[in-house]
Amino acid sequence: MKILLLDKNHPLITEQLLAKNFVLEEDFMSSYDEVCRKIEHYDGIIIRSRIPLDKNFLEKGKNLKFIARVGAGMENIDIPVAEKLGIELINSPEGNRDSVAEHVVGMLLILMNRLFIASQEVKNGIWKREENRGDELLGKTVGLIGYGNMGKATAKRFSGFGCKVIFHDILPGLSDEYASQVSVEELKQSADILSLHIPLTSETHYIIDEKFISEMKKDFYFVNTARGKNVETKYLVEALKSGKVKGACLDVLEYEKASFENLEHENEDLQYLLESEKTIVTPHIAGWTHQSKEKLAQVIVDKIIERFAG
Repeated sequence: MKILLLDKNHPLITEQLLAKNFVLEEDFMSSYDEVCRKIEHYDGIIIRSRIPLDKNFLEKGKNLKFIARVGAGMENIDIPVAEKLGIELINSPEGNRDSVAEHVVGMLLILMNRLFIASQEVKNGIWKREENRGDELLGKTVGLIGYGNMGKATAKRFSGFGCKVIFHDILPGLSDEYASQVSVEELKQSADILSLHIPLTSETHYIIDEKFISEMKKDFYFVNTARGKNVETKYLVEALKSGKVKGACLDVLEYEKASFENLEHENEDLQYLLESEKTIVTPHIAGWTHQSKEKLAQVIVDKIIERFAG
């Protein structure tokens, strides 16, 4: 099988697939149109996020057997078209679930205990104690939206901090030793902390909007390591200003490019998020550790070899 690698990834992908007699070609620079012109010559593609695999692209890939995404989200792929064409879709959320879970807890600890603010103050000769009194995770109810790989790994961490963890998911029967499945209504009634662990689909686009925020019974902390467009930012900013959202930890932003490589545009809402003491903002790196880079690649390789090695 001939495979096209469109993004740089861990070298183990190349090493292990070559050892199984796959034919590999790397192309990290060609444009969408240039790749379209040659995609019919390949049986498989390994991607991250550089090029959108839309209907036009997929129909030109007449011999494609699979598309493997080194990561979790598949929104850059026209999934219905791929399925109609019989192209198998492979991703690797198992590879960075632990990285995401640690990032969620890390951001919250920094925000709730004012660690970054207090550290910067001391470094600038300011010694404030009462003003930097923290808020404990212990005893809080954490509400997760989505209970796949990321949600489960996150619940496991929070349970270790003495939190009650509840979650809502479209699939039934997912409760385990770390978290209990509830309705959206019950989650809105109980959660002190709300964390997103969902893909970006037509159903989850702007799932956190003015109505959702207003229906949360308690003032709450908000965490998003999923996708920026899961959240209608202007209403999050309004809630931060009013105090309904006590603080926000954002690894993803509505204003990111589709490739996640940078911000697409800026506005007053983004400026508020970047300047507020109530926010922690990171550049889409929750799943981006040294360990996850290797684990993501290994999961993809294992799945490709299992399905397609001769």
